[in-house]
Amino acid sequence: MENFRKLQNEELHRINTEQFKKAEKLPVVIVLDNIRSQNNVGSVFRTSDAFRIEKIYLCGITSTPDNREVHKTALGAEDAVAWEYQKDTLSVINRLKEEGYRIFSIEQAENTTSLENFHISMQEKYALVFGNEVKGVQQEVINVSDNCIEIPQFGTKHSFNIAVTVGIVLWQTMLPVLQKMKGMAGQ
Repeated sequence: MENFRKLQNEELHRINTEQFKKAEKLPVVIVLDNIRSQNNVGSVFRTSDAFRIEKIYLCGITSTPDNREVHKTALGAEDAVAWEYQKDTLSVINRLKEEGYRIFSIEQAENTTSLENFHISMQEKYALVFGNEVKGVQQEVINVSDNCIEIPQFGTKHSFNIAVTVGIVLWQTMLPVLQKMKGMAGQ
């Protein structure tokens, strides 16, 4: 029988906040469209840190890291991951389109791409839009998206928690790219 010993934090060889800010990032930004739960927002910061996401856009009613609950859940990831607050999600999407980002709303809609068929390329830039816990991504944002991505589900509920959704989408789409980055860095 194998023995397993939990690693100590110093054995994990994690980079610090300053190293994170200088490190190569995935060509991906996350747009949070009117997220109600401050804990969900904090969780998205932690997940974005783990996957070296370029930036998070906090839109509409989405809380910012100066909120105690966001800060508590983010555990300091809000200091590493770049973020910006904007009141209007659509104006952020239009700006990102002008900057060359491809826009993908994570939503159940007609003609979606199933998550397992969505792949990113390091030669393109992506904005992943995640919507409100009850209403989802605004239709006006979906209307200007390049595509919608849907996570296959097989139970009785029709959606995942927003923080879980971000984790699933990033794991499925980003892991192959991160593994290549790791290999290129010789780590």
